[in-house]
Amino acid sequence: MKIIKNGLLEHALQAESPNSNVRPDETDISLIVIHCISLPPGEFGGPWIDRLFNNTLPGDAHPYFHGIQSLRVSAHLLIRRDGSITQYVPFHKRAWHAGISCYKGRENCNDFSIGIELEGTETADYDPAQYDSLVTAIGALADTYPGVCADRIVGHSEIAPARKTDPGPSFDWAFFRQQLARGKHGAI
Repeated sequence: MKIIKNGLLEHALQAESPNSNVRPDETDISLIVIHCISLPPGEFGGPWIDRLFNNTLPGDAHPYFHGIQSLRVSAHLLIRRDGSITQYVPFHKRAWHAGISCYKGRENCNDFSIGIELEGTETADYDPAQYDSLVTAIGALADTYPGVCADRIVGHSEIAPARKTDPGPSFDWAFFRQQLARGKHGAI
């Protein structure tokens, strides 16, 4: 897998989100932020994540949606339970995934990060296919953006600890880092 022209990941389904804008410096991509999401909470599959990131989530489809339908959020990538990848924002653009955030004294992490959502919850194990796709995608990012390296991959909880807890204790950081270290799928 590689990144092709216009900041798109080869073989990813494209579902462009309007919730993005220009980065202050398109060449400053130096952090990867891992998130988790499920809509409705705890349920997997379905169109709801796509609908949220494309501002078409119907508030009357589920009681939970009423409180989030007006959010304007996005991520660069979503990795589904089966390992399939959807891309919402080209990598050279700023996705709206981190919110109020800080990494090593640098605020506004959306400015310099890639946001990757894993379909899941903080308490349910992630699927092995998701780890494989995550490692593969990060390998493509590292091949394209010199600032991406293994020690600059964090959970949302690390950059917004007062607000966020994802990807949660169910994300196996040790296993994930082993896969990166092994260079599985050409990763870093």
